[in-house]
Amino acid sequence: MTGPKSENNTLARFTISGTDLGVAWDNGHGQTLMAFGDSFGWCNIAGQQWRNNILTRTNDDDLADGLTIDPGVPGDTSSGAVVNADAPNFATEMIRGIKQDFVEITTIPTAGISLGGKQYVNFMSVRHWGTAGVWDTNYSAIAVSTDNGQHWTPEPSTAMINAPVTVALPAEAPTLNVNNSRFQQSGYVKGHGADPYVYQVGTPNGRFGRAYLARFKPADILDLSKYEYWLGSAWTGDLGLLNDNSAIVKANVTELSIAWSEYLDKYVMIDGSNDIRLRTADKPEGPWSTPRTLVPSGAVVLYGPMMLPHSPALTGSGPELYFNASRWSDYNVMLVESKLNPNW
Repeated sequence: MTGPKSENNTLARFTISGTDLGVAWDNGHGQTLMAFGDSFGWCNIAGQQWRNNILTRTNDDDLADGLTIDPGVPGDTSSGAVVNADAPNFATEMIRGIKQDFVEITTIPTAGISLGGKQYVNFMSVRHWGTAGVWDTNYSAIAVSTDNGQHWTPEPSTAMINAPVTVALPAEAPTLNVNNSRFQQSGYVKGHGADPYVYQVGTPNGRFGRAYLARFKPADILDLSKYEYWLGSAWTGDLGLLNDNSAIVKANVTELSIAWSEYLDKYVMIDGSNDIRLRTADKPEGPWSTPRTLVPSGAVVLYGPMMLPHSPALTGSGPELYFNASRWSDYNVMLVESKLNPNW
């Protein structure tokens, strides 16, 4: 889907030769927005035209023949990418990072959602990339866009600072709680049917932590004091009460996405590094099923699977689940189709 040899030809059209993730969500009007991680352009240019993250848009909701990213048009808030008139083939950065190792090397989107006509992205501030599957974060936070992803404003009050201490701070200050570490990466899903909550699945930085669950009313997404957390048997407003046994998935979980599947009549969660796996549950709290393999280990080395919101398996029109997945081989994103079993 991305790269110089992709059908979208993202190098010529958006100056993207390599990227990953492709966190996907519906913007509330049927268009799919996709947030990508560290993105590079022409590698023979100093700095390789590195951007911490970029956004693309698509109106393509028939994914059986692939996913087409629309052209970028300067000033057009519904075009395929955010580009400027002086560089119409250069996708601009969403959320800037300092780009300094051991300070803030990058800022990576991990989840996106549309609420009340606004777009929200949860991102992590990465301090340092370690060995494979290991990285350190400064904090996670939410950025907001009121113009369909054209401009983004990080909200400092939503920062969950990743420090091994708990300190009481004024209500308007970022939270400083030891359990912030459990929500450095995220996935968002709206409650099904009459359920009024939005659920946030959180994991620690890296690929070696359990998955935890928070919920909030849509109007409260920027007010962490209104969030509730699942303890394993009950909800609490006290983040400090979380412990390892509060996890909804107690195995190691990587970058993930979560959605409601009309086809299965269940919540579905996918994650994986090398192999891609799927779990199902009747409620966000679980119990979550044992994982089923969608892409076996070694078939194509993939990570960071992000479900596309107009997949038939999610809308209920068929068994096909489509997701973006990042390839180790050439650092680009491919579209994957998996047909779900209605008996799962």
